[in-house]
Amino acid sequence: MNTRLTLFDSPLFLGFDHFERTFDRLKKNGSDGYPPYNIEQISDHDLRITLAVAGFTMENLDVEVEQNQLVVRGQQSDEEERVYLHRGIAARQFQRSFVLADGIEVRGAHLNNGLLNIELERVIPESTARKIPIGAKSEKKSIEMKSIENKSSKQTKSE
Repeated sequence: MNTRLTLFDSPLFLGFDHFERTFDRLKKNGSDGYPPYNIEQISDHDLRITLAVAGFTMENLDVEVEQNQLVVRGQQSDEEERVYLHRGIAARQFQRSFVLADGIEVRGAHLNNGLLNIELERVIPESTARKIPIGAKSEKKSIEMKSIENKSSKQTKSE
């Protein structure tokens, strides 16, 4: 039996098992190093991830956002009708994941000269904060209101 203890096994981290699964996925996906990639900051709010995917067509690639992860998958199929005398370029599959911070949205992707460019934007949410005035309820006002109510009830009785 193989038991693995992690930081998230602590009783202080109940309900954080999704973080542990995310870390496990990142460890598995990051070990191969294929395909190589760059992350560029294009402007104050725009980012670009560029993956080197030479040999892949748009039909071989899939870009998805799953929960808070950007997942890029590539799958090439062997062409059975070809006869290779030497095969140095293997058809291979890959999956590369990137954890997206809150407020990062994927705007699009395009393939150009063997480079897959994924455009990201950091969306700054409009503030929904509003100021709530704080009023003081003084006892003097309460006493004045009671005396007005008493006067009006006496006048109603006398009429």
